[in-house]
Amino acid sequence: MNHSEWKTRRTRKLLGETVEESAAYTEAGYAFALGQAVYDRRTALGLSQAELASRAGMTQPQISHIEGGDSVPTLPLLTRLASALDASLTIDLDGEASAFVFTAHEGGHSSAA
Repeated sequence: MNHSEWKTRRTRKLLGETVEESAAYTEAGYAFALGQAVYDRRTALGLSQAELASRAGMTQPQISHIEGGDSVPTLPLLTRLASALDASLTIDLDGEASAFVFTAHEGGHSSAA
């Protein structure tokens, strides 16, 4: 098969073809969704990556890696991030409907991805 015959995963799904998702593909989707939720909450608070890193006891590159979907933080680190973002974090891992939601503590802004 040459490259002109390749179909994207989305195209194959739309054509009704069976598309098997690898564990790595699913995990990457989780990492990107979490990164988007962190980014959305951080920007809603008007924080820079460096400011969030300082609040969470991390470095700015670590925040950048999380927001870019390049890493999946541990549960203790997620707890520190939620605290630094003045929010609680709800994680729903249900296949394609998975979600990471930061809910602001009393009177703050909420963010979901």
